[in-house]
Amino acid sequence: MKQINFFLFFILLSINYSFADINKDFENWKLNFKKLALENNISEKTFDLVMSDTKFLSDVIKYDRYQPEFYEDTKTYISKRTSSKKVLLGKKFYEKNSKLIDDVEEKFNIERELLLALMGIETNFGTYVGKMDILSSLATLSFDKRRSEFFTNELLILLRLIENEQIDYKTLYGSWAGAFGFFQFMPSTMKNYAIDHDGSGYIDLKNNNDAYASASNYLNQIGWKSDYPCFYRIQLSNDIPSKYLNISAKKLHDKKKLKYFRKFIKNNNQIDNKYNALKVAIITPDKDIIPDAETLNPAYIVFDNYEIILKWNRSLRFALAVCTLKDKFKNEL
Repeated sequence: MKQINFFLFFILLSINYSFADINKDFENWKLNFKKLALENNISEKTFDLVMSDTKFLSDVIKYDRYQPEFYEDTKTYISKRTSSKKVLLGKKFYEKNSKLIDDVEEKFNIERELLLALMGIETNFGTYVGKMDILSSLATLSFDKRRSEFFTNELLILLRLIENEQIDYKTLYGSWAGAFGFFQFMPSTMKNYAIDHDGSGYIDLKNNNDAYASASNYLNQIGWKSDYPCFYRIQLSNDIPSKYLNISAKKLHDKKKLKYFRKFIKNNNQIDNKYNALKVAIITPDKDIIPDAETLNPAYIVFDNYEIILKWNRSLRFALAVCTLKDKFKNEL
């Protein structure tokens, strides 16, 4: 028993030293980051006000390494996010906010079903926007080596929004990755696409007016085409060359016109011929993620609109879930 107690004591001691080292390194990083922020025209007053209490959040690193997009198979991932309960909640939300949603749809030419699908999957219609301190989350991910450059840039943009009094730093609680509001905008998305739709003088992405207009403006600007398809589930023949199979969301390769791929698709009768001239890609989202996954199943033909959702969140499963929920709403509203 004494040997076990000594063993536990040394483990706890090493963990404490490890945390102390990380926190010390983080504070040193913050000093260097302050120099970078000042060089990017962030005032010392703003920096000290909003960054002085930021902390290294070890949970953020855990979440970054263990995202559901990295371990759930496609069927599980989609079914969890497109349930009948989710559709019912979306219908109720639409009934309460139909004027706003219909007005935004007409102004930006973005279907209400898509907006509901994105809001439903991102924040369960605004009921869960996240409780993490976004400034600390972004600082932690900037300090971390895995995607430091990306999150450093996002943090600098957020500080600039605070500096310009476009965002109230006291409201910045959201996801572990630094996303904010009902549609989970990253700072760069806020900067480029967020809109003060209700004319209050500032952008509030936890307000339906600003959130819906901002999401619609974003989708419109990045090229969503209303009434065009997103994807079709397909059954592939064994003779399809492997080069046509996309397993990563980073950049879809080897796109061809749908007409070309039809010879490899067993369920051709389920895909409308009017899309034959459109360029498409084939994705097999489980192959690179799930151990012992089939090479050709599940498989999907994906269109330009699918790639628009990838710009929102670069995950093959996320885009499939959004488009699936969108189609479910289309049958219900």
